[in-house]
Amino acid sequence: MKQIEESSRMIPVMAETDVLVVGSGPGGLAAALAAAREGVDTMLVERFGCFGGNITQAQVETIAWYRHEKTVEAGGIGVEFETRAKEMGGTHKDPEALAECLDADMFKFVADKLVEEANIVPVLHCFAVETLMEINIIRGIITESKSGRQAILAKRIIDATGDADIAHFAGAPYRKATGDEMMSVTLSFGCSGVNVKRFREYVDAHPARLADWAGSTSGKEDDLFTPYLGEPFLKAKEEGLIPKDIRVEVIWHSLTEAGEATHINAVRIHGIDPTNVWDLTRGEIKGRQHAMWILEAMKKYIPGFENAKLRTFASTLGTRSSRKIIGEYNLTEYDVRNEARFEDSIGIFPEFLDAYGVVIIPTTGRYFHVPYRILIAQKVENLLVAGRCVAGDKMSHAATRQMMCCAVTGQGAGVAAAVSIKDNVNCREVNILKVQKGLEKQGVRIR
Repeated sequence: MKQIEESSRMIPVMAETDVLVVGSGPGGLAAALAAAREGVDTMLVERFGCFGGNITQAQVETIAWYRHEKTVEAGGIGVEFETRAKEMGGTHKDPEALAECLDADMFKFVADKLVEEANIVPVLHCFAVETLMEINIIRGIITESKSGRQAILAKRIIDATGDADIAHFAGAPYRKATGDEMMSVTLSFGCSGVNVKRFREYVDAHPARLADWAGSTSGKEDDLFTPYLGEPFLKAKEEGLIPKDIRVEVIWHSLTEAGEATHINAVRIHGIDPTNVWDLTRGEIKGRQHAMWILEAMKKYIPGFENAKLRTFASTLGTRSSRKIIGEYNLTEYDVRNEARFEDSIGIFPEFLDAYGVVIIPTTGRYFHVPYRILIAQKVENLLVAGRCVAGDKMSHAATRQMMCCAVTGQGAGVAAAVSIKDNVNCREVNILKVQKGLEKQGVRIR
């Protein structure tokens, strides 16, 4: 690659804070709220114009679609996202679970209120592009925005970028998904002009089972209802309405009385690296084309969608895998599938996997402990990682990438960062009993 030399320059410091959280998806938003509620100065930096990450930008409404009668989970801030949104009129009943679908647009406002109430310093439209290091200690980040190139200094930094960007810039070891570990990306969309009554009658007459789309299950979830549409798109491919070589898996979620289907999860594009700008550009453009093909097929083959029109495209691709740190502990498939217990638990998560063709729904009360050590990157001090880039193997990622688990790791990171500041120790040496006590006060189930 051709290179040029950039001249050195002085960079203004835009802010200093105790805890800096970079990225505001379910993990980052939970981390910032948890830290601020522990009484330390907290700043939340987000590259887009709203908080919420996958919820608001990728239109992923289904934060808890796995939840059934016997599901056991951590509670805490992740559940608060649901309850607060519902109180503010920003949810719809999940068609397949004991959960609320979050209205993606309304959640932008919900997140604003949560941030304001916690006295978090918000920074939107701001990219983190480099770290400030003293040997192996992270001291801050370099940002780029309409205000130019600026620095933010912090005592503790939480990387909630989803792609482990800060850990990468800081030189922390990580592994990156390639080949069959690189999951597909999705460009969600929504429709208006839907005859909801007619569509529901069609679904009632043609109910789909989870086994219709899941590749491998435990068997117990095979007959669960799922909002999946399959057969119409086989016809569309046969008639040339959709190219035969593209992957189509149509899952619908919220329906409104105004005739809207607000979240259609249908596009699957493989071979897109979420850390490569050329791939992201290609994925966005291909994703919109695929969505339009799918919408035309829905209008032709699915009752109730005859007069449907495009309502919204997600603001960005929904990505599922890229970098994962190498942690002080790396969660394994065995841990997730065998109810692992850890002394440094920062919360629990149900035995729920959804990736690489494997789908396990937590209908029997089984759960595993989420260990604090998967948040700690090697070789870098005072950096914690939250969200889908925490440490673990391929199949444990099928659990930790889920938005509610991201909230668990985020809340754990936020409390741990605050405790480490109060005790004047680095994140690696924090008193885990104090962290656990703080999390329990915030409503998290630890054991």
